[in-house]
Amino acid sequence: MSAGFLTLDGVGVDLGGRAVLRDVSLHLPRRRLVALVGPNGAGKTTLLRAVAGLLPAHGRIRLDGRDLTAFSPRERALAFAYLPQGHLVHWPLPARDVVALGRFPHGAVDADRLSGADAEAVARAMRATDTLAFAQRPATRLSGGERARVALARVLAVEAPVLLADEPTAALDPRYQLAIMGVLRRAADDGALVIAVTHDLGLAARYADRVLVIADGRLAAAGPPDAALAPAVLSAVFGVTAYRAEHEGAPVVVPWRADQR
Repeated sequence: MSAGFLTLDGVGVDLGGRAVLRDVSLHLPRRRLVALVGPNGAGKTTLLRAVAGLLPAHGRIRLDGRDLTAFSPRERALAFAYLPQGHLVHWPLPARDVVALGRFPHGAVDADRLSGADAEAVARAMRATDTLAFAQRPATRLSGGERARVALARVLAVEAPVLLADEPTAALDPRYQLAIMGVLRRAADDGALVIAVTHDLGLAARYADRVLVIADGRLAAAGPPDAALAPAVLSAVFGVTAYRAEHEGAPVVVPWRADQR
């Protein structure tokens, strides 16, 4: 397994004539959960969208040694499963049909006529997210936490080697936050490279193997949680001090006080 399964070399993004992301270089292996953190407007979503090929970027992005520009749209859709912010559903499709949309890159066009392999992939994704119980319920009638898990199941159903999730726990109660992060953790343990944007430093510290800190469009820190979320980083990037401890073998980081500036 290559140490640089996903590699970024000097990646930047310009939007509206302004440099939103500048000179980001990374080398990430598979089987990792990577938390992407930073202040509002720092460039986290821009980086995620650039990796997914949804924004034009300069520099080089390579997956398993192959330049992203060489991927066809279908190859990119099979390689990168992208979960955008929010869990909006505009049509009353059954939850299972929403999850089945994740098989579209594999050639599935009708949720009622899935191949055996596609149907099993959908069932695996729904088992992983504990959504089988409401598979036939219209997605528009699901709670926020249920919609979040269905949205994640759709992404898991792609069975892509790279899973990109933009604030998957935003606006969810603690139970669902933990459930979503647990699913992402298991996806990484099963072999995927998972990159998740989050504003919750506690969840990043607990679940991630590696934390990337973005500030002003640049990579300000990268490494295991204890290093990337060190007191000096939290002060310089977020302007806070934090309570730090360990519980059940996992690090605890709780922003505690705003720095006096």
